[in-house]
Amino acid sequence: MNTLRHFAARLPFAALLFPLMLLVSSCSRYNDNGSLSIAGVLYLILAIAAVISLLKQDWDVTKKIIWGVVIWFFPIGGSIIYFLFSGRK
Repeated sequence: MNTLRHFAARLPFAALLFPLMLLVSSCSRYNDNGSLSIAGVLYLILAIAAVISLLKQDWDVTKKIIWGVVIWFFPIGGSIIYFLFSGRK
């Protein structure tokens, strides 16, 4: 029973890592020679800043997952939408 409680206590942290994993897997802004382009670097910086800001919020997990999906599905616009409309204090 103690192991089950330990797993349940770690579950919210694992759920918060889901948007970060999606973000890392969606970064494909490469040049023909395999290096990141300027747009790719800017997108990566903006998306990482948005995800770090998202993880610092004291919202419930569902709201964080929804914002993480918005950031992931709309690569540059999602991060901008998050910073404009997330309602941070």
